[in-house]
Amino acid sequence: MDTVAVAVAGRGEAVARIAAAEDEPTHWAAAGHALDYDDLHLESTAHISVVCLVAALAAGGGAQAYLAGAGVMARLGAALGWEHYRRGWHATCAAGAPAAAAAAGVAFGLDAPALAHALALAVPAAGGLQRAFGTMAKPLQVGFAVSAGVRAARLVRAGANADPAAFDDWIELLGGSLRRVETDPGEPAVPGGLAIKLYPCCYALQRPIAATATMKVDPEAVEAIKVRTPEASLQPLNRHRPKTGLEAKFSLEYGMAAALLDHPVGFASFSDDCVARAQAQRLLQLVETEARPGGSGLLDGHCEIEIRTPVATRVARVDLPPGAPGRPATDDDLKAKVADCCGELAEEVLALDWPEAAAFLRRALAVRP
Repeated sequence: MDTVAVAVAGRGEAVARIAAAEDEPTHWAAAGHALDYDDLHLESTAHISVVCLVAALAAGGGAQAYLAGAGVMARLGAALGWEHYRRGWHATCAAGAPAAAAAAGVAFGLDAPALAHALALAVPAAGGLQRAFGTMAKPLQVGFAVSAGVRAARLVRAGANADPAAFDDWIELLGGSLRRVETDPGEPAVPGGLAIKLYPCCYALQRPIAATATMKVDPEAVEAIKVRTPEASLQPLNRHRPKTGLEAKFSLEYGMAAALLDHPVGFASFSDDCVARAQAQRLLQLVETEARPGGSGLLDGHCEIEIRTPVATRVARVDLPPGAPGRPATDDDLKAKVADCCGELAEEVLALDWPEAAAFLRRALAVRP
């Protein structure tokens, strides 16, 4: 429901309209990732569902195909490790192309040897950079990864082959290691669970926005904003003076401004017009970051926000944002998110099951608001 809902919400974005001319995996994944509102697996730093759900549905599969792809993606992201992400790679694309091949391959009924060939055949498309964050390239490169994985599985079904050892070599070349991953047939497909976003922006902003939202502060009175957080949690936040809504989704400074100005922070907060607000531009220039060295994940340690006004200094601290696996979104949270994303289609999305999901996406994404 979450992934379908954010795809519906993203269908009118410029990048989704452009991607509509491409194949279904590219279009659906671009729509699902356009708003950066889709779920995240923290251990692999990868957006699992927008890749694996789209690949499964585009290939005619359901829950089993999704879980197969998700299991591969979670473990592949872990094998690539935090260092891969820290160096600027987009783990969703790197882990996503082989994961999409696994999801589509299971949907197509490939056996284990054929799946190994499909994983290897997806390797040439397994890339993506964080420099794309804040531009249309981010959802598009996710779409490219999903499309490549589905294509790899389809070609293997038609008789193509590859050297499965290329998959192992590729992981080593990227600095990863399969030795980091221990698999247990009894563990969940996605160890640790998925983080559901309740704010439509980068996951690294969920915690600072949640902390700031707990404070009742007059934005006009703010004189200084200090954010204390591990440097690892700042990794994807590479837009410090955003001019567009896309850039603002990856800006700590704007996230603080939006949290002070908008109650709640929602879709409108990340429009170009809202980013251009004089109040927002003033506030984002007041943000100072105190990054604690180290860390190995977006929720490492805790986030502390200090806001100074002429009459008081307020401090708030958050370890886990709402929607994190350790602080899961409630049913009401999810229903509210679906309603916000889907409008008049919300009831239909809430009632969806796997057999109807692909047909629903085809129909819903063909109509752009």
